Amino acid sequence: MDTHVWLAYVVTAILFSLAPGSGTVNSISNGLSYGTRKSLASIAGLQIGLAFHILLVGAGIGALVAKSAFAFTLIKWVGVVYLIWLGIQKWRDTSSMVATEEGTSQSSWALLRNAVLINLTNPKSIVFLVALFPQFIDPSQPQTPQLLVLGVTTVFIDSVVMLGYTSLASQMGRFIRSDRVMGKINKIFGGMFMGCGALLAAAKA
Repeated sequence: MDTHVWLAYVVTAILFSLAPGSGTVNSISNGLSYGTRKSLASIAGLQIGLAFHILLVGAGIGALVAKSAFAFTLIKWVGVVYLIWLGIQKWRDTSSMVATEEGTSQSSWALLRNAVLINLTNPKSIVFLVALFPQFIDPSQPQTPQLLVLGVTTVFIDSVVMLGYTSLASQMGRFIRSDRVMGKINKIFGGMFMGCGALLAAAKA
């Protein structure tokens, strides 16, 4: 994988991880309730679930490339459209991020198990990865090394971002849960997603 392609993916993966979702809510909630150190178990759980999705998506894309170049190209364009659609939905999203402090304590094992289930049962992760991965894969090159680089990069970046959210929540929980702040964040990420989709479409024109 070329360095400039990988760097472009890094930027996109950071955006993917920063965008508010169920994993973000889980990280913030645990940060508020248990602090950063104990919440490390939940962050690890989120990455286990994410890694499972990456394996599924990677295997499917690898098989697709091997069987049909046309189908692979079609998936790439569907991915572009999805990114733009996702940006529009995020821009219009007025929901707040509900992260409440829990009154009951949970063990580190329980936090890890719950986090794994949160990502495993989140189909949006699979859909997003299916839309994202083909944009950065060269079908003329070996698939496994490229998918491995993308997968490891995704897990590493998401780990760092979730750790940041957890730490921030333990210090600034009230600010994180502000409806006004979340509205602005949604618009920022909505615009970024639409911009990514438009740039990818232009690059393929």
